[in-house]
Amino acid sequence: MVLLVDIGNTNIVVAVAEKDEFITKFRLFTDDKKTSDEYSVILKSLIKEKIRDFSEIKSAVISSVVPNLTLSFQKVVYSLFSIEPLMVSHDVKTGLVRSTIPSELGYDLLCNLAYAHHTHPEENVMVVDFGTALTFSTVDKEGKVLGVSIAPGLITAVNSLFGATAQLPQVELKIPSSVLGRDSQCSIRSGIMIGFSGLVEKIISETEKEISQPLFVIATGGLSKTMNAAISRIDSLDPEHTLRGLKLIADLNC
Repeated sequence: MVLLVDIGNTNIVVAVAEKDEFITKFRLFTDDKKTSDEYSVILKSLIKEKIRDFSEIKSAVISSVVPNLTLSFQKVVYSLFSIEPLMVSHDVKTGLVRSTIPSELGYDLLCNLAYAHHTHPEENVMVVDFGTALTFSTVDKEGKVLGVSIAPGLITAVNSLFGATAQLPQVELKIPSSVLGRDSQCSIRSGIMIGFSGLVEKIISETEKEISQPLFVIATGGLSKTMNAAISRIDSLDPEHTLRGLKLIADLNC
């Protein structure tokens, strides 16, 4: 079994995988004020619900875009499992052409691209990740990283509306029945959900124009299931795509 930890700006996703199956998987709110001891207690409790014998976990891999938590989780993994975790970096084996990986590419996006190329090696692939930021990462058939586009995430956009206006409410994000909202909630859903679907399709089409080749598009991230119904250009929906990329990197570097 391998422990997978994906530390993002909003959530920390933890999973235990055996071969191609997730034995357990859960999300924690990212809080860089918590100590490694606090996270250790939380992880121990949640993992024990499914796995009684921690010695069954033989390896671990961590992807982190939150520097303040990176070392904390290294300590947590070692204290619970006596394992030195593999830390995702631009130097690990990914199956991508290393010289084409941008120096500022986030490790979560590296996982996305590695798994996209691994599963679709004969195609140019874009991974659209609906997270704190809305990211578009593209890799070609040869495993070369072509580049990334970044926009505010849907929840980030809604929170900015809520925080900057006195009368607009927070809303549940779901596809509206009409673009013509008749109240604040429906109006926000229209602007965010339909507006962002247009943004996604525009980025995809402009990328295809620039590379003069079609893209296979994979959607992942927390709101990918919700947005999938509104975007015709999505070819594959995989909310666990980043975790699968982490597992792939663990396998390639074992």
